[in-house]
Amino acid sequence: MQAQCNLANKQCKPCEGGVPPLTKAEATDLLQQLDGWDQHGTVIDKTFEFKIYYLTIAFVNAVAWLSHREDHHPDLLVEYNKCRVAYTTHAIQGLSENDFICAAKVDALFKI
Repeated sequence: MQAQCNLANKQCKPCEGGVPPLTKAEATDLLQQLDGWDQHGTVIDKTFEFKIYYLTIAFVNAVAWLSHREDHHPDLLVEYNKCRVAYTTHAIQGLSENDFICAAKVDALFKI
């Protein structure tokens, strides 16, 4: 889990395109540093579960704040007691290190 901590301590870098997405090997290596995230093509995602709706919404709001701070925004699917968080870097139509940095930060947020 030391690697995850390192990812969570990094800051996202602006990505306006013009750079290649991560290779499959690079993405696989970074994915192994996360807990419970899955890769589906050019997206990584994880579903977080909660006891009640209020906690789900509090988590969603915290993820929104974190996303604004990092300027890297996930797709969120919100249900009564769970939230699916999905990252991809639209500007490069693939995965970037930013996706994995934010995933690690969301994991750290969930543990608070």
